[in-house]
Amino acid sequence: MEDVKLLGTKESIFTQRIMWALKLKGICYEFIEQDFSSRSSPLLVKLNPVYNKVPVMVHDGNSLAESLVILEYIEETWPFINPLFPVDPFERASGRFWARFVDGKFYEAAKKAFFSSGETKAEAVESVVEGLHFLEGQIIGKKFFGGEKIGYLDIIIGWIAYWFQYIEEIGEFKAMDSTKYPCLHAWINNFIQLPIIQQSLPTPDVVKAVFRGFKDAAALAGAN
Repeated sequence: MEDVKLLGTKESIFTQRIMWALKLKGICYEFIEQDFSSRSSPLLVKLNPVYNKVPVMVHDGNSLAESLVILEYIEETWPFINPLFPVDPFERASGRFWARFVDGKFYEAAKKAFFSSGETKAEAVESVVEGLHFLEGQIIGKKFFGGEKIGYLDIIIGWIAYWFQYIEEIGEFKAMDSTKYPCLHAWINNFIQLPIIQQSLPTPDVVKAVFRGFKDAAALAGAN
């Protein structure tokens, strides 16, 4: 029996990544729910004093933070159970490249489009559209980014399949277009329909409430 604990919130796209990976590997774990609106949990501060944020995974008493780091640790610790990374070194490196693109340039553009207005918002939406175009190019001819089954890159990009529609709705912008990105749209349907993904998704009302909270907090901070 593995001693694995996961601190997180089910609303968090980054926590969900770890939940998906552990389930795909068949690793049992204890989920320790954190307050989404607070980073002051004594346990969270103790286990992740640098960033004070989820997810944090504890394995045999050792804690790890940051979802990309945790995913690589999971793969290296249990490499022969439903491998998440491709065998080919180039494909592994390519997956890491696109993972960093999604968590970096694309995520920041989506966040700017969500929070900003006017010309700044329009420019951010253009960057999001460009990012979707790049991702469309990576999924052409494949069912999943990992091939015939989901892998590391699918887990990283998975938030786009569910959370992104609510980011657009609450952020009052539109970038995803099934006619422009038919392969990405097909991937979204394939990904969301997987039972292992569906089982852990928060409800639309919960996700929208979280994003509205982000918007309200940003508006209040701007007013002050």
